[in-house]
Amino acid sequence: MDAPSAGCAFEYLIETLNDSSHKYFNIPKLGGTKYDALPYSIRVLLEAAVRNCDGFLMKKEDVMNILDWKTKQSNVEVPFFPARVLLQDFTGIPAMVDFAAMREAVKILGGDPKKVHPACPADLTVDHSLQIDFSKCAIQNAPNPGGGDLQKAGKLSPLKVQPKKLPCRGQTTCRGSCDSGELGQNSGKFSAQIENTPILCPFHLQPVPEPETVLKNQEVEFGRNRERLQFFKWSSRVFKNVAVIPPGTGMAHQMNLEYLSRVVFEEKDFLFPDSVVGTDSHITMVNGLGILGWGVGGIETEAVMLGLPISLTLPEVVGCELTGSSNPFVTSIDVVLGITKHLRQAGVAGKFVEFFGSGVSQLSIVDRTTIANMCPEYGAILSFFPVDNVTLKHLEHTGFDKAKLESIEIYLKAVKLFQNDQTSSGEPEYSQVIQINLNSIVPSVSGPKRPQDRVAVTDMKSDFQACLNEKVGFKGFQIAAEKQNDTISIQYEGSEFKLSHGSVVIAAVISCTNNCNPSVMLAAGLLAKKAVEAGLHVKPYIRTSLSPGSGMVTHYLSSSGVLPYLSKLGFEIVGYGCSTCVGNTAPLSEAVLNAVKQGDLVTCGVLSGNKNFEGRLCDCVRANYLASPPLVVAYAIAGTVNIDFQTEPLGTDPTGKNIYLHDIWPSQEEVHQVEEECVILSMFKALKEKIEKGNKRWNSLEAPDSVLFPWDLKSTYIRCPSFFDKLTKEPVALQPIENARVLLYLGDSVMTDHISPAGSIARSSAAAKYLTNRGLTPREFNSYGARRGNDAVMTRGTFANIKLFNKFIGKPAPKTIHFPSGQMLDVFEAAELYQKEGIPLIILAGKKYGSGNSRDWAAKGPYLLVLILKIYLLKR
Repeated sequence: MDAPSAGCAFEYLIETLNDSSHKYFNIPKLGGTKYDALPYSIRVLLEAAVRNCDGFLMKKEDVMNILDWKTKQSNVEVPFFPARVLLQDFTGIPAMVDFAAMREAVKILGGDPKKVHPACPADLTVDHSLQIDFSKCAIQNAPNPGGGDLQKAGKLSPLKVQPKKLPCRGQTTCRGSCDSGELGQNSGKFSAQIENTPILCPFHLQPVPEPETVLKNQEVEFGRNRERLQFFKWSSRVFKNVAVIPPGTGMAHQMNLEYLSRVVFEEKDFLFPDSVVGTDSHITMVNGLGILGWGVGGIETEAVMLGLPISLTLPEVVGCELTGSSNPFVTSIDVVLGITKHLRQAGVAGKFVEFFGSGVSQLSIVDRTTIANMCPEYGAILSFFPVDNVTLKHLEHTGFDKAKLESIEIYLKAVKLFQNDQTSSGEPEYSQVIQINLNSIVPSVSGPKRPQDRVAVTDMKSDFQACLNEKVGFKGFQIAAEKQNDTISIQYEGSEFKLSHGSVVIAAVISCTNNCNPSVMLAAGLLAKKAVEAGLHVKPYIRTSLSPGSGMVTHYLSSSGVLPYLSKLGFEIVGYGCSTCVGNTAPLSEAVLNAVKQGDLVTCGVLSGNKNFEGRLCDCVRANYLASPPLVVAYAIAGTVNIDFQTEPLGTDPTGKNIYLHDIWPSQEEVHQVEEECVILSMFKALKEKIEKGNKRWNSLEAPDSVLFPWDLKSTYIRCPSFFDKLTKEPVALQPIENARVLLYLGDSVMTDHISPAGSIARSSAAAKYLTNRGLTPREFNSYGARRGNDAVMTRGTFANIKLFNKFIGKPAPKTIHFPSGQMLDVFEAAELYQKEGIPLIILAGKKYGSGNSRDWAAKGPYLLVLILKIYLLKR
């Protein structure tokens, strides 16, 4: 899967690159003018097909089908061998658990378990599932230790959290204090620095300790996830081709972009394009670097790890021509939402999207990766930006070896995978072309319930009012006119506040979508700086948090001097991971919860992520908006989404003067200047050192190194799955479905979020009952994501979403009716009862069933629920 396959039918295409030792397949020789007309993304598919053509898994006919893409698109299936695989903890752990179980099965059937290894490089990150136990306004909250208490967590690490003051070191240019000054840390003290964490003093760029909240959250994470981390470490020791990115480093999307990407692979002096599939829908972020990649389910990923190709219908490729340039007040996120809207309207679901045109060269790599990262929201398989001069310049700034860059450029130009700035007659032909003028894009947000519902910021107030009036649905809340102006007073930290419809109670600058783009994160920081200097603040009851995807973001926010201003407004770094985006926010205060319930208030969450489905952040927060990081900070300061930023002030300064958003909004010139000064080579060097050295907690963590994993029957985190219990050397014949019952009767738009277990484990759920029976208290339940290595928990959490609307019930609830008894049961309990009765089951579902991410357990869960399950999609 790396060097050419044995007996490759196209060995005659192998050449040496410019008299060097590097060899490659000269694919243009195969196709001539037909190759020149192929989209760049299809050229990558073709190269992988030629290189892996063994006549068995990849046939010569497959290669010619890809070459004939223009006539064969949408009509034939072709295999694809990606160069590598990327796993993250939530969906990576069941894959590695399955590999461990395969070793058990191979041994039972008389084979050698040592032969079970991934067939291609597999990188696994363990930071993806960060859960927030501590945030700036909830620093005293009792943590939810999950699988271990704080005492146990402390035993894992020799690092102790101790208050420490940092001297000024005599710098004459120091403009502030580095100990407990007003803009230092609101906690009033610093904590011991975590090893290899590159944080700089914002005043004179000297190393300072990690924020206290990071240490506290990481300490709890190590305690609750000890079993998972030990299992990951065992996996990295016994499996070849498995590399684990240490905890405390960053999430999958970030590591793929910042560290793991090769752009061009070099294996045994053989060059070929980098490509990747992974267990997360946002793998597409890496398309911005000219790397072909997309998210697939855990089952498909495991197939690739076992040496099998992914089969896909030869896709249509939509060419997206970008022209013009965006106005100064538009952020990259606005560009993303604008392009998303155009692509969704064009109907690109299930297709490749490829960008070209004069507007592309105006987008930085971080802009491109942000656009590509939103690919799942408009339904395309991937969004590809071919490598160009902007890409090479970015790679140079991130520390790529000069000789490596030279070989990358020469190779990509030799195989015509390098995109020139100017179009010519030899440019690709596309299935269709969409033209987008960047000048037409305006600042906007998405919400209040779905990411596809885009709202211009200038229309936000009127749109929210319309949502209050509309019937309950994708946008409406149906609040009676006489109650729309209701307010509820609360007492919080000795002060009185008023909550109303539209009040912001959660404001989160989080990971995957935005922090790969320094411009929008720095814009948020600069806006915070100007807001603090103007005397503005955020109401203390709002759950604010800053959860970057990697320490690189912390580095440039610190070195630019904006981090203490974000902290001053409550946006203190809580750790690295998805956090709020996957429902792992700190609990709202009882005062807020009681007010929401008392007034039946439509309160709001504002986050810089890409998922805002109703009930995802918190079941009591009904309206959730996706926004760029600076707008998250702005709405947090305003305290409401029911505001017109053009005519209404965010607040007043100490003299009583109104402060408007345009007063504190940073210009593009300001952002770019800070970006140039702070997003520098040292950040990537520090990241590399951090990954390769690990940290004290991880390095000191004990883990087995036996050939077979020593399963602990008492464990509620890691369990040998039942997939292989009845495995035989000969396949069992398929059974007919007769006398089946309907388990669920579902309508349209039942997403994987409704099917796959995610978020916290409700105390009344079937999974909670299972854990309680195993001796755990609710404080120790942790989340479904953390327990993906236990199929017993995950099966019970399938279809357990509180917003699942089963027509048998007539209201949102994770319940169904058992026939013919008429009992209303949890979905798992009903399925279990049917299973005992030997009754096969079907599910009736409407349009868009199963769309979204988390596809692995959206498939595994229903499979394990019942003996036989068939899902029927109802035609409308």
